[in-house]
Amino acid sequence: MPAMRRLRWLWVLVVCAWVVLAAGCAPRERARADGRVEIVYWEKWTGFEGDAMRAVVDAFNRRQDRIWVEFLTVSQVDQKFLLSTAGGNPPDLAGLWSANTSVYADLGAIQPLDQYCAEAGITPEQFIPSMIGEMIHRGHIWALPTAPASLALHYNKALFRQAGLDPERPPRTIEELDAMAERLTRRDERGQIDVAGFLPSDPGWWNFAWGQWFGATLWDGDSQLTITSPENVRAFEWVQSYARKYGAKDLQSFQSGFGNFSSPQNSFLAGKVAMQLQGVWLHNFVDKYQPGLEYGVAPFPYPADRPDLAGHTFVDVDNIVIPTGARHPREAFEFIRFLATPEGAELLANGQGKFSPLRAVTPGFYQQHKHPYLQLFVDLSYGPSTFGQPKLQIWRELSAEMGNAFTKIWLDEQPARAALEEVQARMQPKLERELRAKRRKGQLP
Repeated sequence: MPAMRRLRWLWVLVVCAWVVLAAGCAPRERARADGRVEIVYWEKWTGFEGDAMRAVVDAFNRRQDRIWVEFLTVSQVDQKFLLSTAGGNPPDLAGLWSANTSVYADLGAIQPLDQYCAEAGITPEQFIPSMIGEMIHRGHIWALPTAPASLALHYNKALFRQAGLDPERPPRTIEELDAMAERLTRRDERGQIDVAGFLPSDPGWWNFAWGQWFGATLWDGDSQLTITSPENVRAFEWVQSYARKYGAKDLQSFQSGFGNFSSPQNSFLAGKVAMQLQGVWLHNFVDKYQPGLEYGVAPFPYPADRPDLAGHTFVDVDNIVIPTGARHPREAFEFIRFLATPEGAELLANGQGKFSPLRAVTPGFYQQHKHPYLQLFVDLSYGPSTFGQPKLQIWRELSAEMGNAFTKIWLDEQPARAALEEVQARMQPKLERELRAKRRKGQLP
């Protein structure tokens, strides 16, 4: 990088760090009157999710008198975390997303937890494999999971009955999903869509991942992106078939009337979409905004010619890390250790309406949980073919490129194959640059 560009980049970092400090987010060393070591913990959660973690923090603070965890909700926590770490003034703990783990590990922004885990008797075998797998990179544990999630098909039983479908028999294959979606879709007297059976674009949070439901990957795990694989092309041609069948403009107009996710006007809660791919967290919003909604949950369908993909699901997990340069890493790990016990993990899971990342739970935990379908999400997370986000530094850009391609496909502006070929052509050189940089740093053989 030319010297002038380096200076500009350094100046940008300095200005950004100043903004963070001015915003009052920078941790400060404070002496407590009670003699406890104060641990500063930054977390992204707000609302009931933040309240749930605050309850865990309060429980930890009550149960011992050596450490005090100061819990702070921080917006854009991933960006502010990097800036604070680069500036040498990070918090002691931070709650991030699984997609951050490998990237921040490669950047040297987080500490490996292997030694702390070994001293505490914590092993990967104590966790659901798909969840702890998201925390392991280059043979090291960089974070521990806090709030796991898997995805499943949610469907409106009342709308099933109205369409003459069995409400206890959700679709098992993609082909059944398509046929049921057609029966569930309704238009009003003006010919405009009033209810959609299913929309690959709703809620639109995993538009990059449709290929995985058809058995694809986004890269081969070695040196090549696989965006244009037959499975990916098939998946996105399937997405485009909805736009062509129901009309891209009609669907766009229909979706423009959807309300916010966290509201009674949520497309699924309002009965505007009969079937939706969603996560374990959706029941919290059903319970809050539409407690009388009669709905079911089932594994997302698989292509009829790929029965090996039955039970296939996307998994994601929030995590907790210790930054490089943390003032009190050993004391910080004591709180992580509490989160890795059934007491801590289940207190958080109950508060957030999710499941525990631990294999072992207290007797009756799932039976007494408020989520009526929680066990299904747990079972899916143990599946042999779960998938998550690629552990690549270019992932944020690749995800955005896949999102742009999805939009072109969904609006029927470009054939699916052509849109994917453009992503492959743009991103493959960037993957190669990332791999070369990692080899120079000794992060790859």
